[in-house]
Amino acid sequence: MESETDPLIQNGSQRNYAHDDDEHEAYKTRSRALIVRATVWSVLILLFVAGLVLVFAFSDFLSHFPWSGGLPKDPELAARRIMRSAPVIDGHIDLPYVVRLGYRNNVSAVDLEAPMPLQVDIPRLRKGMVGGFFWSVFVECPKDSKDDDDFLTSSWRVRDTLEQIDSAKLLIQKYPDTFQFATGTEDIRSSIRDGKIASLMGVEGGHQLGNSIAVLRQYHALGVRYVTLTHSCHNAFADSCGMMDGIEPLHWGLSALGRKLIDEMNRLGVLVDLSHTSDDTAAQALTYSKAPVIWSHSSARAVHNVPRNVPDYVLRLIGTGKGQRDGVVMVNFAPGFVAPEGKATVKAVANHVEHIANVAGKKRVGIGSDYDGIGTEVPKGLEDVSKYPALIAELYSRGWNKYELAGLTGGNLLRVFAGAEQVSRELQESGAAPVYDLYDQRKDIPPWRQEL
Repeated sequence: MESETDPLIQNGSQRNYAHDDDEHEAYKTRSRALIVRATVWSVLILLFVAGLVLVFAFSDFLSHFPWSGGLPKDPELAARRIMRSAPVIDGHIDLPYVVRLGYRNNVSAVDLEAPMPLQVDIPRLRKGMVGGFFWSVFVECPKDSKDDDDFLTSSWRVRDTLEQIDSAKLLIQKYPDTFQFATGTEDIRSSIRDGKIASLMGVEGGHQLGNSIAVLRQYHALGVRYVTLTHSCHNAFADSCGMMDGIEPLHWGLSALGRKLIDEMNRLGVLVDLSHTSDDTAAQALTYSKAPVIWSHSSARAVHNVPRNVPDYVLRLIGTGKGQRDGVVMVNFAPGFVAPEGKATVKAVANHVEHIANVAGKKRVGIGSDYDGIGTEVPKGLEDVSKYPALIAELYSRGWNKYELAGLTGGNLLRVFAGAEQVSRELQESGAAPVYDLYDQRKDIPPWRQEL
């Protein structure tokens, strides 16, 4: 134990004032350090709290900046944010048909940079944030199906289809800064990366094949990547649903030749398009096709009851489960297929999207406007190709998130298309031969192995 005589314990007369001064200076230094440290921590805490206030109070403002990772509360702003990275890939636009009827296929007379007569031109495509679309090449069914009950007088339809393929390609070439010809999913992605509009082609009706699977191969070689099995008339391959009033069945779905057609479409990687087909045709094709399928421009019958729309029992066949086939239903904007007369609006179209999503899943719905093929009547709020963001905004306001909306705008179509490409590769690698079957009613070719 220390004693009172220890040098650390001294009486007042013996105090070492120099030592006291050193201790005082050390104390002041420690105090200043503590004050500085407390001040720094106080400032940091205040900055943190202020940051939280900014995040919560101004989240909508901050979400305008890509680095924020959020989306604006305003549906229109949110839609455009989403579409900058997930632009629309429309399954069906009839621009070649407008060029045929309005310009006699004379591409030199067409100015897509100026206002066009119906719903599609370059300025409006850009405003609508379009990343790609299928240029539909379409030729009418016979005015009276009785004129062609044996489907043997169709050569002019092949001619007119080839002319529209020609005009579509020439227009794509005429505007190389806007359009990029595409035949597959990688082409679509590279086109969008380059800031161009991926331009694919689809043939809108099996009657345009002239009942010949060989013609399908030639269309494919020219760049066609889907064929609609029927339009509003039956053909040698399958039954149609008709139009607003339906039509009596002929084959009760697919014919034997229709199954062979699907075999060859699967082998080539041509998408099987079930818009315009009868319910039996659609259900049988879903069961028969090895590859995923599409509806390039169809809506939901449960929302608006017309034969052109897809019934729920067919929607339930779409998927990846047992007894299902993957596919995408691309919703049509034609007012007659959307709602009762005078009631077609962007909200009504959104109702079709949501119904298909509720039955088949959000991964199995897309956009197939049918612009330029729906005449001058259009849904309110979806008057032309510049208005796609309005539909995305409407669905965003209903709770769809950015991933679901990116699937709707084009991701779901890309998945299905990639699936068809994969099936095609597998079939060709396994040695699947081309289909040589002929329509058995043809009279221009002798019977099999007839003596020459």
